[in-house]
Amino acid sequence: MADLSVKIGRLALKNPVMTASGTFGYGLEFADFIPLDGLGGIIVKGTTLHPREGNDYPRMAETPQGMLNCVGLQNKGVDYFCEHIYPQIKDIDTNMIVNVSGSSPEDYAECAARIDALEKIPAIELNISCPNVKDGGMAFGVTCAGAESVVKAVRKRYHKTLIVKLSPNVTNIAEIARACEAQGADSVSLINTLMGMAIDIEKRRTVLSINTGGLSGPAVKPVALRMVWQVAKAVKIPVVGLGGIMNAKDAIEFLMAGATAIEIGTANFIDPAVTIKVRDGISDWLDQHGCKSVTEIIGCI
Repeated sequence: MADLSVKIGRLALKNPVMTASGTFGYGLEFADFIPLDGLGGIIVKGTTLHPREGNDYPRMAETPQGMLNCVGLQNKGVDYFCEHIYPQIKDIDTNMIVNVSGSSPEDYAECAARIDALEKIPAIELNISCPNVKDGGMAFGVTCAGAESVVKAVRKRYHKTLIVKLSPNVTNIAEIARACEAQGADSVSLINTLMGMAIDIEKRRTVLSINTGGLSGPAVKPVALRMVWQVAKAVKIPVVGLGGIMNAKDAIEFLMAGATAIEIGTANFIDPAVTIKVRDGISDWLDQHGCKSVTEIIGCI
């Protein structure tokens, strides 16, 4: 069997398959469906410094080849996570990674610092697609200056593997990736959701409570693949690819485009065992094509 292990900075993954934040809960919810220790990593739902109620319902909508969501980072805050969730997940034999969100660089940094103290959380993923409340609500991740401000603040207070999740709602994503790399990011993950909308023509109003939401699923895959390819050529740090991965073929495309690892998101809602199927599918493909290691195909195009 081919060697599936990969490294993201200092973070060793037994295979390149991880879960996308917000689609896999805290991992425990999927324990009845798959062996959680069979994954390269589990990225838990978004965590913020203070509790968040999220947006009003409806906040999810199905679209052709995808789904829209505007959940709004509902969570009970980092202290609740540390006290109640961490004890339940710390002994799962895989990389448990926390997705961190915030409304100011200081919020991000303080949240990251509290997670830094948790021995068995080896990495965080920074969601810089959040709105900057001090700057009119524009997402941090859509400008180099905004991205730099968050990564710089967090890097000062967080000492483990730092993955930065990039927004696709930009003109030049490679430029943003380089800005994150310059401020000390160990890796970048992309793409976060694309902004979208759905309208109910009978009710003559938008389907989602806040009008717009993030589009994910198969519809975004070609855009995600292109952006991963661009970023992998632009930075020296590892790239994690996500966006519309539904099967092993999709995952292999991202690896060939330059991703060191991948995340599976929306597909988990359709098939709770999809992550393990993708892992095994990658392994089978490598064996069939005489590859001794998954690293042989990373960035091969």
